[in-house]
Amino acid sequence: MFEYRAVAAMALAWLLVQAGPATSADPGPPAAVVRTVVGDWDGALNVSAVKLRLAFHVTSGATGLTGTLDSIDQQANGIPLTKVEMTGDKVHIEIAAVRGSFDGVLDPSGGTLAGEWRQGPGALPLQLTRRTAGQAQAVLRRPQTPLKPYPYREEEVAFSDAAANVRLAGTLTLPQGAGPFPAVVLVAGSGPNTRNEPIVGHELFLVLADHLTRHGIAVLRYDKRGTGRSTGDYGKATSYDFADDARAAAAYLRTRSEIDPGHVGLIGHSEGGLIVPMVAVRDPSTAFIVMLAGPGVNGAAVWLEQLKLILAATGAPPDKIAVAAGQRQRMIDILRSEPDPDKAAPPLRAVMREQAPQATPAQIDAVVAQINTRWFREFFAFEPAPVLRQVRCPVLVLGGTKDVQVSTAQNLPRIREALSGNPDVEIDEIPGLNHLFQTARTGAISEYSEIEETMAPVALDTVARWIRAHSRPPGAP
Repeated sequence: MFEYRAVAAMALAWLLVQAGPATSADPGPPAAVVRTVVGDWDGALNVSAVKLRLAFHVTSGATGLTGTLDSIDQQANGIPLTKVEMTGDKVHIEIAAVRGSFDGVLDPSGGTLAGEWRQGPGALPLQLTRRTAGQAQAVLRRPQTPLKPYPYREEEVAFSDAAANVRLAGTLTLPQGAGPFPAVVLVAGSGPNTRNEPIVGHELFLVLADHLTRHGIAVLRYDKRGTGRSTGDYGKATSYDFADDARAAAAYLRTRSEIDPGHVGLIGHSEGGLIVPMVAVRDPSTAFIVMLAGPGVNGAAVWLEQLKLILAATGAPPDKIAVAAGQRQRMIDILRSEPDPDKAAPPLRAVMREQAPQATPAQIDAVVAQINTRWFREFFAFEPAPVLRQVRCPVLVLGGTKDVQVSTAQNLPRIREALSGNPDVEIDEIPGLNHLFQTARTGAISEYSEIEETMAPVALDTVARWIRAHSRPPGAP
């Protein structure tokens, strides 16, 4: 997904403008008595337009203050607090496991802690509220996440992209029975995604793989190179490298006796939707491809349109959107014209300072480091249409009308035009679905974590139905 690279870099500058500098709250008048930080505290971070709910649990023991942290939307619970200090009404907490810290000031009532969260070079405002007696902690509700035991087989596997000297680890799910089964490789979007393509507590590929396997389709999902249990250098890889890895995954499936080698295809989400046509063109044995929210125009156009739609979804006025878009176009021009990252960095920082004058140098450097990469330059230059025109296998293309990251209005017409020479293409624009194919209200990224649905049944059923129809032997009903 473009969330982790494109959207994070894109949204951060706007959030800095809106939030202003991250500074500790005014402590106000000194407290008359020393109050305690012991208890349960709830708050939320707004990170790149996504809300991450946190719960701090502070206790007191023989060695002093201690406790744990729960990151509810990331499903990370019980993270130890390595240092908890309270001096007067000031509280300092360190969490070594995530290289994070919190500094806050306890208000006179003892009910709130206002301050800032620091992690790496960045800082964000964070206000914590004391949980009252009997109040339940917020629960991450993801009703579609499958629970074991599954009604199918699951196997941990590994395979190699020999040319890149990369060993990729993944999970293969196989329907009950002897097979051979049709099979798909799931290709994740941008960012250091592991096999389940997790985002704010949703595990898209786990839910998709479960649905397809229950419908008689074997599924291979894997950790991207350099993430999870896979080897390689993620930071140096581009879409071309990830395409090589996906091709290796499909080749591995064809070696399995349970798999029908003539019916092995690929499903790509977001950047993965850009990658799977590349694989199909390079590998004529590809039986079919499915593009989920894949781009039909170059990455620079996608990136610019994302900015406009995301800011509009947050309520930004048109004049400010126009200014931000102009600044973003200048950043694109810099990246396109200057291949040397060292030479590109100063003008990129200058545009960022103009766009977010309240941002600290560390915050500006963090954004520049995200976009001043080979991946972004190749993403901007890559034109999907010439590749799509060469695809000869069947293609299913799905997009949601509320997708603010890969707009259907921008991309589906270009995809349709590029695939016009292919006789077996289905293109569906599904009303009301966002970039994750959730049923959405506005499509804003902030909704991703709030929506309990991981993937709308209409999208899951469409993919399963189409693959089943393209995996029957000739003449079969």
